[in-house]
Amino acid sequence: MNDFNIDQERLKDRIKLVLKVNYVASVLAILFGIACFFILDITQIIPFVFVIFGILNLLNTVVFKRHNSLTSTYNISSIMALVSALIITLYSGGISSPFIFTLALIVFAGYVTTKKYGQIYLNLIFFLVILIFSQSLPDFSLTYNVVPASSQNLFNLFSVLFSVYLLGNIFGKTLLKTHNALYKSKKALMLQMDEKETLLKEVHHRVKNNLQTVSSLLSLQSRNVEEARMKALLKSTQNRVISMAMVHEMLYMRKDIAHIEYKSYVQELSEYLIRSIKGLDSKVNLKIEIPEIKLGIDTAIPLGLLINEAVTNALKYGFADEEEGEIYIALKKEIDKQYTLNIGDNGVGYPDNVTYKNTKSLGLKLIYNLTRQLKGTIQRDNSKKGTNYIIKFREVKQQLSPVA
Repeated sequence: MNDFNIDQERLKDRIKLVLKVNYVASVLAILFGIACFFILDITQIIPFVFVIFGILNLLNTVVFKRHNSLTSTYNISSIMALVSALIITLYSGGISSPFIFTLALIVFAGYVTTKKYGQIYLNLIFFLVILIFSQSLPDFSLTYNVVPASSQNLFNLFSVLFSVYLLGNIFGKTLLKTHNALYKSKKALMLQMDEKETLLKEVHHRVKNNLQTVSSLLSLQSRNVEEARMKALLKSTQNRVISMAMVHEMLYMRKDIAHIEYKSYVQELSEYLIRSIKGLDSKVNLKIEIPEIKLGIDTAIPLGLLINEAVTNALKYGFADEEEGEIYIALKKEIDKQYTLNIGDNGVGYPDNVTYKNTKSLGLKLIYNLTRQLKGTIQRDNSKKGTNYIIKFREVKQQLSPVA
């Protein structure tokens, strides 16, 4: 059951509630009006208001089948009910009339329909209750009680039964049914979410395994290659594949299947590259300054590839074989939801006249291309020794195209 089907079910429940309340309230109002006239001997105003409301409300409900506008049907019924209840209350004892509780049912019906309508009718009925109270004051009274003293108790009984029946038998049952339906829908949605989460974890696991298989194939291929340049190219490609595999592995291992904790990812990736290129006895230190930042997969992978290229270039060309050095990686989130990546080394660097446009280095070209893929900006920081970059970008919210 998807969100559209759930919304349709809710709409159907609201339609059923409004129509059921209209039909029952109309019939009860007509019966109440007849009882007032023939049994309670109320011959003025009240029985006629009951019957007129009942007939008009039935017509309003029947017309709904033609225009199918639930809002119009509800508002017409509510306004008629409000006016009728106000007149009956004013002419059956005012603030002392038990029929005044019918006004509360209108508020209740409003909140059942929408919160907005409930709030509107609540504020309106607050005002009307004050108006009804003012009619109990001798100097402001414009109405009078038309219920005979001999029928007052019986009218009070019918009024209470009328309100209780509508509240319990109509609203109560319908709300309980709606609540049960919503509970079942919520349970089904939670089950679907668990299934999708398990499926996505399995997808990440399979992608990671497939990427590791590709890495293994590249490793096997490089063993059969004697040319140093080709061997280095295969190794660089293998490291790029591993940088992507690490993202999927972290998404699989953690509860959040949409975002990864980027500090641990950068730490693991950088340490792997140092071991892979410089060996276990490397003298290159790693300095990482990244707070608790989580990035989605569409940002994490291209940014990871960018970091992979920058660190690889630093290890290959920034430091001699046994030379000491430091690689610095800092990522911070700015106030305007923009991210700033400072990445670089204190190695020998490269000449200022070398750019990604005129260089033959694939790594340098990839750094600039990946920055464009992140829709960011990159500038070289010449104030520091070595090769250092300042990269600004925003988190990508959609599927990314492959690196050109």
